[in-house]
Amino acid sequence: MHVSPVESSAPASGPLAGLKVLELGQLIAGPFAAKTLADFGADVVKIETPGAGDPLRKWRLLKDGTSVWWQVQSRNKRSVALDLKDPAAQDIVRRLAADADVLIENFRPGAMEGWGLGPDELLKLNPRLIMLRISGYGQTGPYRDKPGFGVVAEAMSGLRHLTAEPGRVPVRVGVSIGDTLAALHGVIGILLALQERHTSGQGQVIDVALYEAVFNCMESLLPEYSAFGAVREPAGSALPGIAPSNAYRCSDGGYALIAGNGDSIFKRLMATIGRDDLGRDPALADNAGRVARVVEIDAAIGAWAAQRTVDEVLAALDAAAVPAGRIYTVADIAKDPHYQARGMIEHVHMDDGTELAVPGITPKLSRTPGGHRRNAPAIGQDTDAVLREIGLTPAQIQALKDQGIVAGA
Repeated sequence: MHVSPVESSAPASGPLAGLKVLELGQLIAGPFAAKTLADFGADVVKIETPGAGDPLRKWRLLKDGTSVWWQVQSRNKRSVALDLKDPAAQDIVRRLAADADVLIENFRPGAMEGWGLGPDELLKLNPRLIMLRISGYGQTGPYRDKPGFGVVAEAMSGLRHLTAEPGRVPVRVGVSIGDTLAALHGVIGILLALQERHTSGQGQVIDVALYEAVFNCMESLLPEYSAFGAVREPAGSALPGIAPSNAYRCSDGGYALIAGNGDSIFKRLMATIGRDDLGRDPALADNAGRVARVVEIDAAIGAWAAQRTVDEVLAALDAAAVPAGRIYTVADIAKDPHYQARGMIEHVHMDDGTELAVPGITPKLSRTPGGHRRNAPAIGQDTDAVLREIGLTPAQIQALKDQGIVAGA
């Protein structure tokens, strides 16, 4: 079990050490992108509203008044409290951007321009700046000015339509998957732009739309419609067009997910459940044949699973090298030995000395891994230090505080 200190005085390490990132925006998509960069050594300065801070601080379950989610989303960051609506604060952002490698924002299109902080202005100050802009519908197009949240993007992309049992109300994925996918696409864009900057010496703007990030993951949805006029419909726990792959109820009331859709895997699965007749059937030797008879195959697997507990099913399939697994709750995750062995559950010390389990760092880099250097900051915790770094004197900083333009911890 790895336990991180509240804050480490060691210099940042990792493949992005030395990269200066300015994070504007709030909640999920932009901050998740910045968190990913911070995990791998980037110096992320997060701009928050004085007093309230990022609304995520108060989302879901709170410990001592602050969301425990905040400890994941904002670890390894520094917090500066600025009122972005004030011209003096906007000038501070320009000074920070002039020395930054990357700026991340996820306001509605036009907000940054309204503050004099659009790409035209900032790239004049710093031609090497890479600016990631995440929004619901992108910076162009007829929907650009509509408010867009991840859940709406999931619906527009086609994902929500498929996430349901046939004939029932579509349900949402239980996490903010649209925001997270957009954030990861944004990180990819930043890394691509950094690579290109080595050649050109120039920065650029990365335009990520929430709906496009989800749509990019929709596999064969559009080409099947284009080629065949096929509108893919919800299929519950099954995977249409790929067989067998489904969740099967077991005798103890639990479900086993079984993916027997490889040709040789299917034969091993049928042997395990005592249905060699299906495994040897030449009509079922490939996926197309199995899809045509998926109801029959699912019934055979379901009948076998219904007579065994989840543990018994998984033990038999593990022995036969058939991909299978249980549906984990977070309690299962917290005690799972593989999560532990891979370092995916870290325990960090909170400011009050208690420990908190948080997700570990991913992906795993062999030579320059990421790490948890410091806990998520209090609102404005680093205001004074960051403003001194761009040349403001203590007297100037105090004057800004007196005017309510900036705030410290």
